[in-house]
Amino acid sequence: MDAPMIDDSEVVHNHKEKDDERQEREHFVRILNSFKAYRVFSLSRITDSLRHYDGLPNHHKQLIPHFLKHMETVQSCVEQNSRIIKLITQDAEHIFENQQNMSNAGEEEPDSKSTLPRLSDMEKVKSTLKQFVRDWSDQGQHERAVCYDPVIAEVVKRFPADNCETSQVNILVPGAGLGRLAFEFARRGYSCQGNEFSLFMLFSSNFVLNKCKEVNCHTLYPWVHQWTNNVRNADQTAPITFPDVDTSEIPEDASFSMAAGDFLEVYQDPEMFDCVATVFFIDTAHNIIAYVEKIYEILKTGGYWVNLAPHSPSASL
Repeated sequence: MDAPMIDDSEVVHNHKEKDDERQEREHFVRILNSFKAYRVFSLSRITDSLRHYDGLPNHHKQLIPHFLKHMETVQSCVEQNSRIIKLITQDAEHIFENQQNMSNAGEEEPDSKSTLPRLSDMEKVKSTLKQFVRDWSDQGQHERAVCYDPVIAEVVKRFPADNCETSQVNILVPGAGLGRLAFEFARRGYSCQGNEFSLFMLFSSNFVLNKCKEVNCHTLYPWVHQWTNNVRNADQTAPITFPDVDTSEIPEDASFSMAAGDFLEVYQDPEMFDCVATVFFIDTAHNIIAYVEKIYEILKTGGYWVNLAPHSPSASL
């Protein structure tokens, strides 16, 4: 009897699937490790500043008498941010069903270079903390009014509550970030799904939307890493509290969810949504035409795309 033939294409396909899963797992663990490295990374910057201070001659130290006290305050702010980050990441491995045991997978190769945080990852952790200001604090209300309110008003105009069953209106918000715009649609009774690629954003939005049970129950210091362009020391250590609203204020008949992944890959079925709402999203496109085609494809006949902000020169074909 002849030996069965091996389909080379199937072997290659299976190998690629395993490689993709490995890379996805490593990326997941690397982002978790980036959050976990926040405290050490941030305190090292303070240590550097103190070392430079110690090297100053005494008559120079006398010119900045409040420096050491300010460093104590900065360290206290970093410690508080670190406590919030621990809350953000403590259940992160359970966010997605297809990410089971990813945190354990990271423990199998603790020295793997692929799961070590990069400098760019640490910058994204810091920028994610700043994102809480715009989306979930009182201090971000003005920016939300400028960016989100015109989009919300246009959607409400197209799908008024007195002329349709809002829970039957399906809205997609690609590039949802920390989820505030998508939440605002759900709070108004629409069925809304946010889509986000960044795990930094997804971990954080999961925390604020599902774990924060009271208004302004947490404090962050989002500007503590900004060492320049401060008028006063107090600008660097100014706090915010979040969330500024009750995130459970969603009608029972409305549906609200967040989908992880690349916008172009996640949505494959045509005519899924009545409306696509985008705010500073098409700027992220490597190929804007592909984004426009995908939006056209997933919109139902007669549906609407409501967009704020044009693309920038960095979004190139």
